[in-house]
Amino acid sequence: MAGSSIPHFQNDAGHAAIDIGVKEFMCVGANAPFDHPHVFLDMGSENEKVCPYCSTLYRYDAGLKASETRPDGCLYLDRVA
Repeated sequence: MAGSSIPHFQNDAGHAAIDIGVKEFMCVGANAPFDHPHVFLDMGSENEKVCPYCSTLYRYDAGLKASETRPDGCLYLDRVA
């Protein structure tokens, strides 16, 4: 994903799994103040990755755009920026 920003995802609702349209991303846990260190995750050749901090299972879905999630609403938007 060189030359582009890495999407960040959050899991405020506590979903067991979130489908995303990228294989390289950041997990922030939940929104502040309940977030964890913003960790970079890379699925590599796999189609799933578990966040080592919050245990959210992220699943790659090629049908989703980088800014889309299933369920909806899991894209993290930095409110300060």
